[in-house]
Amino acid sequence: MSALLIVLIAAFCLAIGYLTYGRWLATCVFQLDPQAVVPSESLRDDRDYVPTSPAVVFGHHFTSIAGTGPIVGPALAIMWGWLPAVIWVLIGSILIGAMHDMAVLVVSLRNRGLTVGEVAGRLLNPRVRLLFLVLLLFALWIVLAIFGWVIASVFVQFPEATLPVFLQIPIAVWIGLAVHRRGGRLLGPSLLALALMYGTVWLGAGCPGLEWAGGWMGDAVRSLNAAVAGLPVWGWVAVLLAYCYVASVLPVWMLLQPRDYINSLQLVTSLVLIVAGLTAAAFFGGAAGDGQPLQLVAPMINLEPEGAPPILPFLFVTIACGAVSGFHCLVSSGTSSKQLRCETDAQPVGYGSMLLEAFLAILVIVAVGAGIGLGWPQEHPGLTGTALWQEIYANWTKVTGGTAIAAFVVGSGNMLEAIGIDAVMARAIVGVLVASFAGTTLDTATRLQRYVVQELAGTLLGSTAGKPASAASAFNPLRWLTTSHGATLFAVLSAFGLALFPAPGKSWSYDNLGTGGLILWPLFGATNQLLAGLSLIVIAFYLLRRGLPTWLAVVPMLFMLVMPAWALVLDIRRWHAGGSLGLAAVAAGMLALEAWMVVEAALLWPKVRGVLEETATPPQPRPQIAAKRRTGRPQTLSEG
Repeated sequence: MSALLIVLIAAFCLAIGYLTYGRWLATCVFQLDPQAVVPSESLRDDRDYVPTSPAVVFGHHFTSIAGTGPIVGPALAIMWGWLPAVIWVLIGSILIGAMHDMAVLVVSLRNRGLTVGEVAGRLLNPRVRLLFLVLLLFALWIVLAIFGWVIASVFVQFPEATLPVFLQIPIAVWIGLAVHRRGGRLLGPSLLALALMYGTVWLGAGCPGLEWAGGWMGDAVRSLNAAVAGLPVWGWVAVLLAYCYVASVLPVWMLLQPRDYINSLQLVTSLVLIVAGLTAAAFFGGAAGDGQPLQLVAPMINLEPEGAPPILPFLFVTIACGAVSGFHCLVSSGTSSKQLRCETDAQPVGYGSMLLEAFLAILVIVAVGAGIGLGWPQEHPGLTGTALWQEIYANWTKVTGGTAIAAFVVGSGNMLEAIGIDAVMARAIVGVLVASFAGTTLDTATRLQRYVVQELAGTLLGSTAGKPASAASAFNPLRWLTTSHGATLFAVLSAFGLALFPAPGKSWSYDNLGTGGLILWPLFGATNQLLAGLSLIVIAFYLLRRGLPTWLAVVPMLFMLVMPAWALVLDIRRWHAGGSLGLAAVAAGMLALEAWMVVEAALLWPKVRGVLEETATPPQPRPQIAAKRRTGRPQTLSEG
């Protein structure tokens, strides 16, 4: 019952946070106006800027921010105890993370949908803009390389998730094209798409229940799954990045929006199933452990787990997504702000999505801290309860990202079995959840990297946001990077180039290629959280210039600058002592860039109170888009 009680208390706290602090931010601080003109209308191009139903934007935003971060982070941090992890998730998400996400979304909405790097240049100065874009480029480079490896690893560990993930693509294209062309409501297509998606999960699991019909279909699927498990990681990374290239250059309504939307339906219903399984297991016990009662097997507090870094400051770096994450500012200002059709949608999309991600993190903590104790017969036969926990979590260095993900899949699958779902089907549902989260983050990150590359290339060419480069730079070799195809090609090829290297400590071999993202992955946690601190600087300057209360951004800003910087300094010392001089040098360089931005902000702070930045004049929409508006074409998926 203790595991279920944790989830119920967390859900209550998150709901109260949304209805109180979230509503106060929306109505009293940012004063969201339902009649305000938003970028999706003023800059509409039916490619990136598209006015969109809040349900669809919520689905896109939630699935994009909730990659594997809220799964891996809590599943690792629980080694310090489930109580510190739960407290940080709740306090961090309500007071920092959700505020950060919604505030960046609002600030971008009121700055023509520009990315947070571009907005930093307007609210602070051009040097900060350039530094911010460089940091974003580096962070997204790591994300693209590592998430390709993560998804490939999920496919290899849980091959039954592969077929459903790829079959989601034609389903998404169908719903995008059908509703965009015909108009109408989303309810019918949504229910049909959801049914089809769960049908693909059943198919990928080997068609459980059809054994009476000869089982030939299940045998064929299982053979396909075995072949999938044998494919090299680098091959999967290449396939995934090729898909991301296509997804990034297509109009958002064709693939990105509908895929994220239908994925969100599947993911939210999967979370509902996990809660139902948790409830059943709490009262009746699980199935995987032969009726083993559900109980918390992880420690409440363990300040010195073997091989682990100190809880301060590393708890606040290990649990990022689920509490607060700098990556979210890229989604808020990169894609979501270009799709909102109304300012007031910023609260459910920005604040609400973050709280739902926090709830996912709570479920991860419970699944790993209690659900895993019901048994893991395939990998650890005969072990259950605390003995199984201690076997898996004996040492920090042995609990890799892959182990953490597997622990969540197995723990959640055990709870799904408690409501009568077949064991293979249960793990397929959770495996698809993980792979879908990672996949939607991967294609969104590719589009975000495209924006950053275009903005950075435009800066280096001497152009301004939204205007072509000058004639003097017409033959500059970087000019192609200002185009959508050129920037996207650079994004995927550079990520693939990094991924092709073997992971640290691994030899150059066919099997080790594709894991290169792990080379720089140790940098990402602290860099990602420092990015949250830097985007909070942008929010603080927005508030300062308008005479609004700045404490709500300054207090979390200081926390999110100090904690990750502290962690990064400790990492640099450890890497230097261990001989990882290259990693230490890159980390020191990143820390110096971020310190430079902080100094720039500190020097500017006393000079801009009450001084509004120059108003950005939005360019006129393209003539063909304006003509479409006048003709009153049918309602689209985005507008539905």
